[in-house]
Amino acid sequence: MSKDNKIRKSLRVSYWDGIGASIMIGFTQDYIIPYALMLKASVKQIGLLSSLPNLCSALIQLKSADFTERLASRKKIILSSVFFQALTLLPIMFIPYCIKNNPAVMLIVLVVIFTGFGAVSLGPWLSLMSEYIPASKRGAYFGWRNRALGFMVVVSSLSAGVILQLFKHNILAGFLIILIFALVARVSCCYFLMKMYEPTFRHSHESYFSFLAFLKRAKESNFAQFVFFAAGLNFCVNIAAPFFAVFMLRDMKLSYITYTLVMVTVPITSLLLIERWGRLADRVGNIRVLKFTACFIASLPLPWIIYRHPVFLVFVQILGGFAWSGFNLCVTNFIFDSVSAAKRTRCFSYFNVINGLASSAGALIGGYLATHVPELFGYRLLFLFFISSIMRFLVVVSLTPRMQEVRGNVEAIKAREIVKTILRQ
Repeated sequence: MSKDNKIRKSLRVSYWDGIGASIMIGFTQDYIIPYALMLKASVKQIGLLSSLPNLCSALIQLKSADFTERLASRKKIILSSVFFQALTLLPIMFIPYCIKNNPAVMLIVLVVIFTGFGAVSLGPWLSLMSEYIPASKRGAYFGWRNRALGFMVVVSSLSAGVILQLFKHNILAGFLIILIFALVARVSCCYFLMKMYEPTFRHSHESYFSFLAFLKRAKESNFAQFVFFAAGLNFCVNIAAPFFAVFMLRDMKLSYITYTLVMVTVPITSLLLIERWGRLADRVGNIRVLKFTACFIASLPLPWIIYRHPVFLVFVQILGGFAWSGFNLCVTNFIFDSVSAAKRTRCFSYFNVINGLASSAGALIGGYLATHVPELFGYRLLFLFFISSIMRFLVVVSLTPRMQEVRGNVEAIKAREIVKTILRQ
C-alpha cells in the first residue's frame, strides 16, 4: 500500500478513534464535578479536583517528548496511554460502593491518574496527525473534524444528563451507567488506533532543546510569547471555570437536565461554527482569530453577575461556544504552523507543561478564593467570576500585542467583518 493510501486509511480510523474519545468526553467532562458533589466534596476539594489533574498532566508532558524519542514510536505511546486511561474508569465508578470515608479524596486521586494517562498521548498524537495533513488544509480539516466529533460530545453529554435525571432517585446508579458508557467508548479507541500508520519518526540531536533552553529564549521567541499568552489566559479562566458547575447545582439548585442543557450549549455552538473558523483562519491567520476571540472569552463571566435565569445563561453559553471554538482551533493550528515536524512533539509537550501548570495554579487559587472573597449579590462565587474576568482582560491587553503571525500572505480583517464572516457563511 502506498504512503498516500496509508495516510488516507489512517485519517479514516483516526476519525473513528475520535468518535470513541468524544463519547467518553461527553459522558465525563461535565459530570466529574457533579459526581464529586454527589460524593459530598467541599468547594476546596472541587478546586483540587480541577487543579491537581492539570498539574500532573503538566509534569508528565515535561517528559512526554523524551519518552517518544526513546521509543522512537508515537503510536506505542498513544496506544498504551489510552488503554490505561480506560482502565482507570473502573475504580472511579466503584468509589461510592467501596469507599465510605471521604470518597471525594479517592476521586481526586483517580482523576489525577486518569488525566495523566490522557496527557501522555496528547503531544505524540498531535505530532502524528500533523504529518497527515498539509499545512494549507489544517484549518479546514480540523474545523471539519472537530465539528463532526463535537456532535458526538453533545449527544453523549445530553444522554448523560437524561440518564441522571431519570435516575435522580437512585443517582449512584445513574453515575455508574454513564461511566460504563465512557469506559466502553475509550476501550474502542484502542482498536482504531492500532490501525493507524506511523511515518518514520524523525529525530535528530539538532532538533533537541531542553525546557530550560525554551524558557531562556522566551523574550525573543514568538512561539514562547504565544505559549505564555495562552497559559496566562487559561490561568485566569480556571480561577472561575471549575465553579460554574458548583454554582448551578449547589447555589442555583438546577436539576441535572437543566444543568446539562446549559452546559451543552457551548459544544453545540462550537460544532456549528468551528468549520467556519477553520476556513477563516486559513485566510486571515491564526493570531488574528486568537486576539479577537480572547476578548470575548475575557467578558464571559460578567453576564452571570448581571442575570442568572437558565434561558439567559444559554444565550451566554452560545457566546462562549462562538469564542472558544475559534480560540481552541487556532491554538492548535498555530503550533502546527510555528514549528518544524522534528520539533513538534517537544513543542506540543512544552506548551502543555506551561499551560497545565497555569491552569492548575488558577484552579488552586480559585478554590481558595471561593471561600474567602466577599459576597456579590448574595454569592461568593459571583465575586470570583468578576475577579476572573478582570484578570482575563489584563492578560489580553498586556500579552496579545507581542504575538506575530507566522503565515505569509494573510488578509487584513476588522473585528466587525470577522463576526459577519462567521455568521453568514
